[in-house]
Amino acid sequence: MLEKLAKQTAVYGISTILGRFLSYLLTPIYTYIFGKAEYGIVTDIYALIPFALVVLNLGMESGYFRFAGKAEAAGGDVAAAKRRLFATTWGITSLAAVLFFVVITLLRMPVARVMGPVYEQNPLYIVIVAAIVMFDVSCCIPFSRLREEGRAMRFVALKLFNIVLQVVLALAFYAAGLFDTPFGVGWVIVANLTASIATWIAVLAATEPVFPRIDPKVLAAIFVYSLPLLISGIAGTANELIDRQLIKYLVPEDSMAELGVYGAIAKIAVVMTLFTQMYRFAAEPFFLSNFRKEDFLEMNAAAMKYYVIVSMGIFIGIGLFKDLFALIVGPDFRQGIYILPLILGANVLAGIWLNLSFWYKREERTSLALWVTFSGLAAAIAAGTLLIPRYGYYGAAWGRLISEAVMVAVSLALNRLLYPTPYDLRGIALYMLLGTAIYFFGAVTVPQYLHGVWMYASYAVLLAMFGALAVWREKIDVRGLMLSLRKTVLRR
Repeated sequence: MLEKLAKQTAVYGISTILGRFLSYLLTPIYTYIFGKAEYGIVTDIYALIPFALVVLNLGMESGYFRFAGKAEAAGGDVAAAKRRLFATTWGITSLAAVLFFVVITLLRMPVARVMGPVYEQNPLYIVIVAAIVMFDVSCCIPFSRLREEGRAMRFVALKLFNIVLQVVLALAFYAAGLFDTPFGVGWVIVANLTASIATWIAVLAATEPVFPRIDPKVLAAIFVYSLPLLISGIAGTANELIDRQLIKYLVPEDSMAELGVYGAIAKIAVVMTLFTQMYRFAAEPFFLSNFRKEDFLEMNAAAMKYYVIVSMGIFIGIGLFKDLFALIVGPDFRQGIYILPLILGANVLAGIWLNLSFWYKREERTSLALWVTFSGLAAAIAAGTLLIPRYGYYGAAWGRLISEAVMVAVSLALNRLLYPTPYDLRGIALYMLLGTAIYFFGAVTVPQYLHGVWMYASYAVLLAMFGALAVWREKIDVRGLMLSLRKTVLRR
């Protein structure tokens, strides 16, 4: 069964990496075209959009997966039950999205004043972003349906379509000189909106036609399950964007420029974010299915360890080669490259507490998510308020790392107390400590003796040593795994 999770992760992962690589090409373009303050606007907008998406999704994605699994376990007319579930969850989220767009459009000037002078001068930015959110929210449940049905290739094809269209439009706008017009960075979000509308049309065409009709009984049952996830999701997403907002409001001078540098460096850590995202795409429907408790415990424990192994490998690889990755962004942004290991470490921890969340989602004890996310948000606000006014984006990076560490600690404590899972904590700690030690040895000691190609060759050797140790210690059949993944991808 764990092999199935690995295969699904690979299917989502290959396409997600390809798509993000294409969108990744926009980072050097934007950071070479726009100044730090202008790119700070892009960073600010794309920190706020995920927050709006979480609020308007109303926790329905996890609820959809869980109740789809319960419909299969209940038997009877499973297809009809799932259609009713889909119609209800899609209907309520789409309704929330439309209301959001109408309210934000009507109140665009007050919202712009709160967000800052740049938005007061360009209130159309607010309207375009609200429209992006509306179409993206309306796509979420149809995308979840594709995942629940195991239609991974259809899912990733549509995601790729969205990203490719954004990239093509952005390049076209750049070639046409539109980024140099007074509307400037507004063309970035125009490209996004166009892609979101096209994707909305495509995803509706790709799913079984079901009218979005809200069943009050179904909705009430899902809300009982999803409301704690919604609240915790809001807190969790606020935790992810609070560092950007604290930079904007707490840095004494040139706050948008500081925000631009921070956002550009965070983009370099995209590979780690990608891995966590593709793992979530596969793991969420996988672990929320109806397994026996013993099977769930065994698979969740194993998945956690392998997640840590891969994520620490990514940490070492990007961290050691950070000088090369810095070339992706414009020269004015490279001054912040030293915060990259902190952001990478925070992303590793984010994936760990994602693994630690599956048990209470499966057991429908979703109120426990509130303890985790609110503790992380409190830590982020406290650390950011203390560090950002003095250290700027360096303090923001530390605040993010501290927040993720607190959420891991709280999640692990709840697991040990309420649902003990046989995680190989000794092995997990070994890989995390070893990976951190290898990074510091390579980053601090190697440059004192080696330079140029020899330095980078030694970094590659260190990374290979970490991978070889994991393969040897865990007795991983690399050849067999690769052949199995190859067959899965080709078959799909």
